[in-house]
Amino acid sequence: MQVNISVKSIKNLVDYGHQQISALSDSDSAKLDAQILLSFVLNKPCSYLLTWPDLSLEESDCQHFYSLLERRTQGEPIAYIIGTKDFWSLTLSVSPATLIPRPDTETLVEHVLIDFPNGALTCLDLGTGTGAIALALASEKPRWHIDAVDFSADAVLLAQKNAKDNQLPQVYIYQSDWFKQIAVNKSFDLIVSNPPYIENSDNHLSQGDVRFEPKSALVAKQNGLSDLIHIIDCARNYFNDAGALYLEHGFEQAEAVQQILAKYGYENIATLKDLAGNDRVTKGLYFKLNAKRRNNNV
Repeated sequence: MQVNISVKSIKNLVDYGHQQISALSDSDSAKLDAQILLSFVLNKPCSYLLTWPDLSLEESDCQHFYSLLERRTQGEPIAYIIGTKDFWSLTLSVSPATLIPRPDTETLVEHVLIDFPNGALTCLDLGTGTGAIALALASEKPRWHIDAVDFSADAVLLAQKNAKDNQLPQVYIYQSDWFKQIAVNKSFDLIVSNPPYIENSDNHLSQGDVRFEPKSALVAKQNGLSDLIHIIDCARNYFNDAGALYLEHGFEQAEAVQQILAKYGYENIATLKDLAGNDRVTKGLYFKLNAKRRNNNV
């Protein structure tokens, strides 16, 4: 990248980065992106940039910044460039093997914690990716017994690293294609998941950060509902006498997910909104005794 900056101060570099990235996103986001990249290069917090705006940088640091900036102007997500993403109170390593954790998913974590404030529960996180949901819950509930699974071996290794880095070794992370490798004698009070839920023809797949994320973690058949249906169906076999299921989904899928949950015998079904006010998570309770009664009356 050819750059013409006479004085290579922190302020000038951030301003240059802001200008280059602004074609990708709004002005505030572009400036923040530039600050994050320069902070990463300098291994300093963003507050350092504001404290020392006139500090001139070494040429090697400038060249490193330009190389990262070029990757960002090509659309590569910031999280993949710097290798980390903050989620809940954690800093998680990320890679192109997993989705980038998003604030919308914190909706699921928040409401699970609201609904289950006390006691020690058993929990299963399906399609854990970076481990975001499982590790966020574990950070707040150290007495919970949490299993987290993913079909991708690379994702499992990454989630295990995140558990170690965040000092949450109590989360048991292993490889499984949904329920296939989960022991038949295991059962849970709570099952959570952020599964693939985007239809293959959705034009959002060619826009923004998702262009760089693994399609296997994004796309599902049956208008994006196939994995949701599979989880809703199979989860019933892995609950204790009663169990709660929390599912993230697309903002237009709430009604369909509610209907599927009802079809498979779930009760107390409700949909929760994300930070932008969109339908994002639907939950339901499953009672095995009620299911037996219904079957006996058929």
